[in-house]
Amino acid sequence: MKALLDFLPIVLFFGAFKFYDIYVATGVLMAATVVQMAIVYAMEHRLQPMQKATLVLILLFGGLTLALHDDRFIKWKPTVLYGAMAIALAVALWGLRRNVLKMLLGSQLVLPDRIWRRLGVAWVVYCAFMSAINAYVALYFSTDAWVNFKLWGYVFPIAFLVAQGLYVAPHLQNPPADKESA
Repeated sequence: MKALLDFLPIVLFFGAFKFYDIYVATGVLMAATVVQMAIVYAMEHRLQPMQKATLVLILLFGGLTLALHDDRFIKWKPTVLYGAMAIALAVALWGLRRNVLKMLLGSQLVLPDRIWRRLGVAWVVYCAFMSAINAYVALYFSTDAWVNFKLWGYVFPIAFLVAQGLYVAPHLQNPPADKESA
């Protein structure tokens, strides 16, 4: 259910683009994302920081796209989002000496610190790559090609997550034994 909910806005965006145009698709994306976040909030009673950032950027860049009738704004939203994530993760990792991934997932995954650090670096590189590739497609290709890239470009995050899972699996450690179960 959650996976379907995650992909629903982009599928609706793609469908609206194919049947109408980028402006109708942008409005559909904005509405679908608001509904998506409302459902997530109803189920979990909160939104994660990434979900909040995504919602704000979609509404901001989508609103600019519609108000100015300029598709460049919606095309640049992923570049800004991934770029901000890369910068935030890099500053946390190297500037503040904090691993955001470990802070978020450390209670669910027990990994050696060196593996957490490598994962942090991998996420910085991945986000920078995604920001750069979206910028390239947005700058040098048509809106139609960009929309197709957005749909078929989901191969990048899926491949990244699978590779990350394969890398992490041999390093997983058993959580410390609970004192009550001993």
